[in-house]
Amino acid sequence: MNTDAYRSPTAPLPGAMSDAGAKAALLDGLPRDVAGLAKVVQGVLIHEHIAPAYGVALSADQHAEAHMRAVEKILDRIAQDGRPLPQARPPGERVVGVCRHFSLLHVAMLRRHGVAARARCGFGAYFQKGKFLDHWVTEYWNEAEKRWVLVDAQLDQRQRELFGVTFDPLDVPRDQFLVAGDAWRLCRAGNADPQDFGVLDMFGLWFIASNVIRDVAALNSHEMLPWDVWGAMTQKDEEVDLPFIDRLAEFSHAPDRHFGELRVAYKDKRVAVPGTVFNAVLNRPDPVH
Repeated sequence: MNTDAYRSPTAPLPGAMSDAGAKAALLDGLPRDVAGLAKVVQGVLIHEHIAPAYGVALSADQHAEAHMRAVEKILDRIAQDGRPLPQARPPGERVVGVCRHFSLLHVAMLRRHGVAARARCGFGAYFQKGKFLDHWVTEYWNEAEKRWVLVDAQLDQRQRELFGVTFDPLDVPRDQFLVAGDAWRLCRAGNADPQDFGVLDMFGLWFIASNVIRDVAALNSHEMLPWDVWGAMTQKDEEVDLPFIDRLAEFSHAPDRHFGELRVAYKDKRVAVPGTVFNAVLNRPDPVH
């Protein structure tokens, strides 16, 4: 992949989802390095669908926590036990989320320390052999190396063993995590099978297209839940506007080069997050707070 596409440290300002707001002070006094912050995230969150690997059976109330969108609300929930963020909680006492929550909290911490960072929606190749599964990671600007670096803040030692991960989660190879636009471009060029991209029983070009929209929204500081549905998202390949997603994929492949185009693209009602989205897990319309 052409790494020149990631050559400059342009990152969106905190938006409604990534802004810690009234809870921002909780992020002070944390480690200042990328690895240290990832460890803090791992100590306060547990992945909803990987909890059994930690010996944890989640209650209905805990499952409900995975539907929190804003970092401010997530931090408020974490802080309710009175313990400082750097103090790792036992797995059963952590706040429940999914990959998107790990990434967004990590991004908020990095930004608090003045590091350009953004959450990216795409597909991970390291959870199931031969498949690229729906996933989110952190992308931050490494000033010393003058490059954007992918970090999977979710992958603690337990998960590295569980999934047989051999690479460094603090520098995820770009063939192991594909931002959604790059997955789209590969499939459109005939270099990958769309049926290898998705999650559960949902695979195909339509799923990739939806993640392209989610990634473009995230690049505009609207990092939504992986199951939030709005705009041009559809569950049918034949309903996907191919040229439109082609353009979005090109912009998101090189977001710094296409900063202006991404801003304009987000004004399109097919991409812009409305006041109410459809929560596909809860099967209901959900207001976006």
